[in-house]
Amino acid sequence: MTAAISSLKDRLATPWVVVRRLLAVPVVLFFLATSVFIAMRLLPGSPATSLAAGGASGDTTAAEITENTAAINEALGLDKSLLHQYGDFLHDLVTLDLGRSFYGGNSITHLLGGSLPATIELTVAAMLIAVLLGLTTGIVAALRKDTWVDNLTRTVGTVGFSLPWFALGVLAVVIFGVWLGWLPVIGRIPNQLDYRPLTNFVLVDAILQDRPELIWPWIQHLILPATTLALSMAGFITRIVRASVLEVLGDDFVRTARMKGLSGGQILRRHVLRNSSLPIVTVLGLQFGSLLGGSVITETVFSYPGVGNMLVNGILQRDYPVVQGAALAIALLFTLVNVAVDLLYLVLDPRLRKA
Repeated sequence: MTAAISSLKDRLATPWVVVRRLLAVPVVLFFLATSVFIAMRLLPGSPATSLAAGGASGDTTAAEITENTAAINEALGLDKSLLHQYGDFLHDLVTLDLGRSFYGGNSITHLLGGSLPATIELTVAAMLIAVLLGLTTGIVAALRKDTWVDNLTRTVGTVGFSLPWFALGVLAVVIFGVWLGWLPVIGRIPNQLDYRPLTNFVLVDAILQDRPELIWPWIQHLILPATTLALSMAGFITRIVRASVLEVLGDDFVRTARMKGLSGGQILRRHVLRNSSLPIVTVLGLQFGSLLGGSVITETVFSYPGVGNMLVNGILQRDYPVVQGAALAIALLFTLVNVAVDLLYLVLDPRLRKA
């Protein structure tokens, strides 16, 4: 009877943990949206001033520019009090209306529909490269502890983790794009291919439209920015994987497995990797946020048309709706990935279902 009650509690606890994680998403997005709203209006400069100055001709007087600035402020709703603007912003947010760009009047939802898939492609590609490199080098370093392989792996990982994305991006552009000419360094796909997106995910569109000629040029444009993002993260993953694997290798159940005659590969697959997975999954979840932050810099360096590039241009132009929409999109991705990581914990460690 006691066992049945305990089993029932576990089954009821798991959905509640999931719901609790999901309920945190809108709260996080609300506080981030508020922070971005305030930060943009504290920055020096005004979008109305930039628009008025940009549309002025050589014979436009200062008084006319001032008059145009006031008219633009009124048209954009920037002449209202900050509290009134914040109320309008929250109303639009609740109704899922992200507004329109101050420059050109394009819908923010439409702009995100074009740029968000590019950022997801870049981030996923960087994550795959980083995980492959980090897991491989971390496991090899742990199995060859205190040898030259271990020392070299840790040194390279530390150097890779220490280099900033901007420096890695510029080096990649100069070496592989300018000197060697092996890979393209600008954009996402060549203009001459006449890419007309359906989903804005190139691989998906290539399959749906039966256009395999899109795939290799897309991969070529993706290699340098994705590798630039991945190298720094791979160095950190290497160190975490090495430490986690070494800790598990010293546990009693591993020695017992060796005494039973299991091979090194069997021990690694059945015991070591699974029991060392929790800290590794934690790092991957946290580093995904770093990748999103790094994508802002990387997309700028490589002129990659993602949300990061959109965010930077919005900040430079003081385009409030663009910045708010791009920041929310990045925050939503990061929050959803962390929720997914939390749920993965429940699969890897059933003890957490009672938390």
